[in-house]
Amino acid sequence: MHDASRFILDQLPGCSPVDATPTEPSRYSPADEPPILVTPDLIEPPPFRAIQVADLKDVRGHSGFAAFLDGTQDLRVVNQIEGISIVWGVVSAAIRARVHRRLVCWAGRPPIVSGRYYMPFRYLPALRDEMRNDPRVVDTATEARDGTFPSRHPAALMEAAVKRIQSDRERIELELAESWCASQTSTLYVDGSITGSRIAASSIHAVGVSKTHRRLYAEGDAFRILAGLRAGERTTVFRVDPRDRHPVASWYVRLRNPAGRDALFGLVRVEAALTSDISSRADEVTRWVLAEGAPLALPDGRWDKMAYGVRDTEEFLRAIS
Repeated sequence: MHDASRFILDQLPGCSPVDATPTEPSRYSPADEPPILVTPDLIEPPPFRAIQVADLKDVRGHSGFAAFLDGTQDLRVVNQIEGISIVWGVVSAAIRARVHRRLVCWAGRPPIVSGRYYMPFRYLPALRDEMRNDPRVVDTATEARDGTFPSRHPAALMEAAVKRIQSDRERIELELAESWCASQTSTLYVDGSITGSRIAASSIHAVGVSKTHRRLYAEGDAFRILAGLRAGERTTVFRVDPRDRHPVASWYVRLRNPAGRDALFGLVRVEAALTSDISSRADEVTRWVLAEGAPLALPDGRWDKMAYGVRDTEEFLRAIS
């Protein structure tokens, strides 16, 4: 962090250093999309229903996932000039493969760790050309599709920086996922969506598992079915086709007994390639996802939805980033 701050002080006259302590994730996170309910576009025969796949006691230890992919991000404000924050962001991603029941770094691609500066060129007229052309420096005030630019408001500029850091994190995660799909014949557990990559979204060797649910594919009666889903059950498979991304088959799975908990406790949404045998594929992958529920990913607060292999990958990345 001190090196990052000194670099900016040397390159951008008038900057002042900032105490580069780790930021609180919620403080600078951009506003999420509003929570919404969407009518699911069913692939399996209607109606949207709960399907019992397995008893939890029958699936423990019977997973077909050979490896886990996850990424992390860290951002710190290292300098400021005229109220504009200069951000140092580090993103990392790794695949941890299961070898003799132990998780180790996948030999096919080493972990990726990338540090870059994030700053709004538009509001920094003193920025030198060598910095503008430096691949380590990212412009966070680029023109949007509607021709507008981020406001000079400090919060708006910070949100723009966070979005770019998140985009960089997804980029390196999907880069690793594509390397796996191009070279392996076993299945990779991807923490999050795979719709950002055409290769991953269409490969039978990658499965995405999302733990967050700002957008729920469960409008109307479908929400009642989703809220009542019991441990070991999945929903009917539906199609997800986000704008500017790639289509996948998707379904919800309840990993743990929700009795006495909120509606989203132990609930994940699975993404897989669109295949002709999607019903049997959904049953198979659901069993694998359920099997990864043990051992518990404690003490992580997301233990009800997190696979232990994902927690292992996160801990590894924190150690090397």
